[in-house]
Amino acid sequence: MASATDYLALEDGALLAQCDVHTYRASGPGGQKRNKTSSAVRLKHRPTGLTVVGTESRFQHENKARALRRLRQAIALHVRRGVNPREYRPSPLLRSCLTDQARLHVGPRDARFLPAAGEVLDVLLACRGRLSEAAGLIGTTTASLAAFLQSEAKLWRQTNELRRSLHLKHLQRD
Repeated sequence: MASATDYLALEDGALLAQCDVHTYRASGPGGQKRNKTSSAVRLKHRPTGLTVVGTESRFQHENKARALRRLRQAIALHVRRGVNPREYRPSPLLRSCLTDQARLHVGPRDARFLPAAGEVLDVLLACRGRLSEAAGLIGTTTASLAAFLQSEAKLWRQTNELRRSLHLKHLQRD
């Protein structure tokens, strides 16, 4: 299986080609159009087994775009690659997210956010969930790493899930 970084680097069409696409009628409000057309989209990414849906819109193309965004997020949050802490060096992408003051500064709307989040989770796993050790490897402060992890709710939940799987206590929000 390829790494999350490899999947996230794919163009939408190439990523979609790796998916089983299922369209269906969504339930709920939306009038006759929603009740008569198969506008909802379910994507199952064959290489990872991840499944996401898009159902909010009355239009299939909008739901497909939403599902692709959700798939990219799911890949970044759930597909891990092994990192050797002794040999790890931050990727050029992650280094580009570090400020001159060594702050990890990239927001959820930035295209670099999901690949950076995936790499940070890989490093955190390699450091057995210890934020201070992961921050040191990345080249930032523990506070900056914690702020980055808290910047998006699903990333924060995944961080705590990773720590729970390593039998560490849940991190509290600042």
